[in-house]
Amino acid sequence: MEINVKAIHFDATEKLNQFINKKVEKLVKHHEEITNAEVTLKVVKPETAMNKEASIKLLIPRNEDLFANKTADTFEEAIDLAVDALKRQLEKTKKDK
Repeated sequence: MEINVKAIHFDATEKLNQFINKKVEKLVKHHEEITNAEVTLKVVKPETAMNKEASIKLLIPRNEDLFANKTADTFEEAIDLAVDALKRQLEKTKKDK
């Protein structure tokens, strides 16, 4: 699986990139056919709490793309929430088959 991380209007740290890769890689356990993951990070209204937004789009051949968008205090927390949401979506797509 190829993981593309795009940070809008800031540079993501190497540590954050490693965290994202580790979390998103685990989604393959739930669906082996995931080819790409597009992760977008952005800060919404700086200077406020709950201002880190993470969006993850999974590309799966012969399936609809899956998408989750979460906002939290930190990017790590937002990534965790988005990955959890995608796990539920992946379980649902498996049951529908």
